[in-house]
Amino acid sequence: MQQRALGKLTVSGIGFGAMGMSHGYGPGPDRDANIGLLRAAVERGVTLFDTAEVYGPWVNEELVGEALEPFRGQVVIATKFGFVIDADGKQQPGTDSRPENIRKVADASLKRLRVDAIDLFYQHRVDPDVPIEEVAGAVRELIEAGKVRHFGLSEAAAGTIRRAHAVQEVTAVQSEYSLWWRRPEDELLDTLGELGIGFVPFSPLGRGFLTGKIGADTVFAENDMRNGLPRFSAQAREANQALVEVIGRLGAARGATPAQVALAWLLAQRPWIVPIPGTRRLERLDENLGAAELTLTAADLEEIEAAAARVKVVGERYPEQMENMTNL
Repeated sequence: MQQRALGKLTVSGIGFGAMGMSHGYGPGPDRDANIGLLRAAVERGVTLFDTAEVYGPWVNEELVGEALEPFRGQVVIATKFGFVIDADGKQQPGTDSRPENIRKVADASLKRLRVDAIDLFYQHRVDPDVPIEEVAGAVRELIEAGKVRHFGLSEAAAGTIRRAHAVQEVTAVQSEYSLWWRRPEDELLDTLGELGIGFVPFSPLGRGFLTGKIGADTVFAENDMRNGLPRFSAQAREANQALVEVIGRLGAARGATPAQVALAWLLAQRPWIVPIPGTRRLERLDENLGAAELTLTAADLEEIEAAAARVKVVGERYPEQMENMTNL
C-alpha cells in the first residue's frame, strides 16, 4: 500500500471509513464479522481508520477500539466531536463544541477506542455558537495534555480553517469529495495546499452510487439514510447513471471497476489526498484497495473531465437543514 502525508501524519494512501458498520446504512454483518473485516484491512496495509462518537452513537468507536486494539502504534485512528448526544445515547439536534464538551468527549472516546491518545481529533461540524479559536484552543490543550496528537476539521470553510490553523495547527480536513460532489475544488483544495494540511474525502464513492451497483429500482433498508437524501430519489438515480457510465467505460478499458476509477481519480487530484471508502464486505475492501494500484494517465484524466463536464448531476446531496451545517 502506498503511503501519503496528511500534514505531519503518514498513513496509507487509502483509509477505511467505519461509519457504515453501525450507522447510516441499515442492518449489516454482526460484530464479529465487522471486527474481522477491520483487522483484514490492517493486514492489507490500511493504517488510517475513521470513526466518530455520533456513529451509533458510541457503538462504532467501541467496535473500532476492540478491533484495532491488537494494532496499537501501527494504525492511526481518527474520531470526532461536536454533535449533541444525550445521556441515553441519542443524538439530538444541533452542535456542541464548547470546550467543556470537547474535553468530555475526548475522555470518553479514549476509553471506547482503548487508546492512550486520540491520533486525529476532528470537529465534526463547525459550531456557529462557539468561535473556532476557542475550539482550536481546547484541542491544543488536549494535545499539550497528551490526550490528542493531531487536530482536524470536517466540512469547514476555507476562512474557518485559516482561523483555526492560526491557533492550533490543523493536520487534516475531512469533507465530502468525489466525481459527483466537487465543491472542495472551489477554494478548499488551494487553501489546504497553501497551509500544508492533508485532505480526507469521505463518501468518495458517492455513498455507494459510483460503484455502479445502485440503480433507479434499488430499494434501501428502512433506516438507510439514503432514503432521505435528494440525490438518491429514484428520478435522480436514474439521471445520475450517466456519470457512472463515464467511469465504467474507462474502467472497462483498463480492467478496473467504476469504484476503482472513482478512487484513482481522487488520488490523482493531489498527493496529500487520502479517501476513506467504507464497506462491510471483504470483496469490496479488496476492490477499493485495488484503486491504489491503478494509475490514471493525463489522457485518462482529461477524458474523465471532459465526459463528466457533460453530465449534470441531479439532486442536492443533503436536505437543506443538513446542508446548512456545512461549509461554515
